[in-house]
Amino acid sequence: MNIGKSDTRTIVTKTVAIVLAALLLLFLGLFFVEIWERNHGFYPEHEQELSDTLSYNGQNYVLKDNIETVLILGLDKFQSEDSGSYNNDKQADFLLLLVIDNAEKTCRAIHVNRDAMAEMNILGVAGDKVGTVVKQIALSHTYGNGREVSCRNAANAVSKLLMGVEIDHYVSVTMDAVPVYNDLVGGVTLEILDDFTGIDASMVQGESVTLRGEQALVYVRSRYGLDDPTNNHRMHRQRQYLDALLAQSRQRAAEDDAFISRAALKMTDYIVSDCSGNKLESLLQKVSLYDLSTILDLRGETVMGEEHLEFYPEEDSVKEVVIDCFYERED
Repeated sequence: MNIGKSDTRTIVTKTVAIVLAALLLLFLGLFFVEIWERNHGFYPEHEQELSDTLSYNGQNYVLKDNIETVLILGLDKFQSEDSGSYNNDKQADFLLLLVIDNAEKTCRAIHVNRDAMAEMNILGVAGDKVGTVVKQIALSHTYGNGREVSCRNAANAVSKLLMGVEIDHYVSVTMDAVPVYNDLVGGVTLEILDDFTGIDASMVQGESVTLRGEQALVYVRSRYGLDDPTNNHRMHRQRQYLDALLAQSRQRAAEDDAFISRAALKMTDYIVSDCSGNKLESLLQKVSLYDLSTILDLRGETVMGEEHLEFYPEEDSVKEVVIDCFYERED
């Protein structure tokens, strides 16, 4: 099959979009949702906002204009139905804030550790704020109906953690989408970074393995029972998996003209977003043209709390990441 330069660009763009919308593990895919429209609710007013100016290490900075943000959530509960209450057990196992700079035509992403200790809202039966609590930020999604309200609550928690950055939109995907999409691309081959033999005898550390079905979810989701149970280490595996998944997706799209449509139909049941299809398509067009930089992390310390691991971000690291994405030097 002969593919021209324009066709190749179209295939690659659509493929990147589907991969990440499907898995919520990569930040481009959230934009490919052209076959359906969703427009669920609006964000409440932010309780904290970024300052127009700030000083750091002797340098003055001013807030950039024309920034768009999208929070991507990977949920560890294997259900997508609406719970009838304002407490649910869908934790946000993966949180990534995509920052789109329309002036510079760049995209950055902030990968938030799900164990990060953060202030979050406690919601009443009507979805209104009745108090606050400091917990792992993954738990912010458990307050609410498990869908739109919970996503907005998680967005508020991320905003507070990042000095009040404005979060314009959200997309959430349940983690059971991982094995589904993994098998759609024909499996993902990579070098196993940890010893998973206690879970699956075929997943030997240091060996090249083609992950099939539930193996893919085990690889990106597991941490307890491994030599290094920290979420920072798991985040490293997630990025490795995404690189391999993206390469495999591009190959499948080049070989099969029907792959894009088939994958999109499979993935839509796993997604909740406040964006319409038109809005997501518009964002996709920008991401396909803008320069994509590396994913940013927050430095900090992981300690064992009373029950779970707790990650405490360094204040300087938070400032540096926020300045990098949302500010420019003052002339």
